[in-house]
Amino acid sequence: DLTRAMDNLRTQVAACKLCTDLACRRQNTVFGVGPLNTRFVMVGEAPGADEDRIGEPFVGAAGQLLDKILIATGIPREQVYILNTLKCRPPNNRVPTEEEMANCRPYFEQQLEILQPDYIICWGTTAVRAILNVPTPIGQLRGKFHRYKQAKVVVTYHPAYLLDRKSTRLNSSHTVISYAVFCLKKK
Repeated sequence: DLTRAMDNLRTQVAACKLCTDLACRRQNTVFGVGPLNTRFVMVGEAPGADEDRIGEPFVGAAGQLLDKILIATGIPREQVYILNTLKCRPPNNRVPTEEEMANCRPYFEQQLEILQPDYIICWGTTAVRAILNVPTPIGQLRGKFHRYKQAKVVVTYHPAYLLDRKSTRLNSSHTVISYAVFCLKKK
């Protein structure tokens, strides 16, 4: 049963203390949200302050932009499962360390195994490194599909990156996701 498997995994994540520095500072672990029967999984890097406080991914300013991107592409947020590669907030929103990512890898890999999505959208460099395990810059990976097991992977900039640069890259992210949606609708 998918629900039981995901609930068991959520309990394991909540009890995790592998990253002592993160575990002692966190308010909540940020597991993931969305339907278990989704075809789309959105993967971010790590929780920010709002996510840590609420316990859900992409609820701050970047999450609001993500919502706008989803609306523009015709995919309601309620139809996507959203998770982060890291389940606890790094101090000062720093980039997750290799050790932290390695500690969380079994968790997000099990989530993806349970979900079995058709498409994975990687938001930002950390998600790309975690899912595709490549050091290639996002700019060189965008615009085409990659693979993670059976899922097609789309790579694009993190909404926070787009916010930092205002709308200069919003159209490119919208285009990449629109292409994934187009392919999904063709099936």
